Amino acid sequence: MIQVNNLRKEFKKTIKEPGLKGSFKALFRPNIEKVVAVDNISFEVADGEILGFIGPNGAGKSTVIKMLTGILTPTSGMCSINGTIPQKDRKNYVKEIGVVFGQRTQLWWDLPLRETYCVLKEIYEVPDKKFTKRMDFLNEVLNLNDFITSPVRTLSLGQRMRADIAASLLHSPKVIFLDEPTIGLDVVVKDNIRKAIVQINKEENTTVILTTHDIADIELLSKRIVMIDKGNKVFEGKISDLKTKHGQMRELQFDTEDKNINAKLNYKEKFKLSNDELEIKIDGPSVTVRFNSAAVPVSDMLSYTLTSISVNDIAVKDADIEEIIRRLYKEGAQL
Repeated sequence: MIQVNNLRKEFKKTIKEPGLKGSFKALFRPNIEKVVAVDNISFEVADGEILGFIGPNGAGKSTVIKMLTGILTPTSGMCSINGTIPQKDRKNYVKEIGVVFGQRTQLWWDLPLRETYCVLKEIYEVPDKKFTKRMDFLNEVLNLNDFITSPVRTLSLGQRMRADIAASLLHSPKVIFLDEPTIGLDVVVKDNIRKAIVQINKEENTTVILTTHDIADIELLSKRIVMIDKGNKVFEGKISDLKTKHGQMRELQFDTEDKNINAKLNYKEKFKLSNDELEIKIDGPSVTVRFNSAAVPVSDMLSYTLTSISVNDIAVKDADIEEIIRRLYKEGAQL
């Protein structure tokens, strides 16, 4: 469905020296610096797959999405969606995709939502019968009926995000790009939008590329991710593989009435752990120990803890995806 081969995007930036002299120099003899936003990235997305596309701010995620949607032209490399190159025949290509860019709306601010959809119907040349059937489906999945007669400017953020997703799906696209679809939303609305994305993907086999900073979105919606940093791909594969390879950090959580915990539990000396391999947080009777299970087996950590102090309650928690990604960025891992 989606093929990305050695995709690269360079921008030119003018470096201006300070003062009036610098302004004149920038005007007549500008100092141009080349900035590489995306550096030879390659990946594939199967038909009907939900791919998590993640990375920190400035990693190049939005630049890649803009090239995939045809907004930007690559400096080199190639991307194709369902056999079509986005930068060619844009008029027909946009009928095959839907796009939601976070808090940038594609809706008409002063029009009632229903009329906005009617305008989009004409733009995408959706037949009347198909439009009616489509709106019934979107109303059911995204619960639009409660506010479909309201002007867009009166909608809450959660309502507008649902309305934007519906607008991107109005013409039954084969691929939808969701850039931060749950940003700024409360827990209930986030959950509703996630369920809607899953239902649309399941019932219509819509391919989804999901860009988000919300790790819960990734874990709940995607089985596979592409992670980029500083324009480079640093990981591609299943979330389960990422956890297996880089999820060695565990959390040991327990409650104790013992005093002088640090004196009784000297994990660093016992197991020869570095600062990166061990972190201890004490909050009254509650203690959280984060440790590298590759250096110390969980069983050894449990045994040492239980024999050293009196414990009321104890649990071991696996590393979550957010912690794994944080460590990868910190280490600058190239996978």
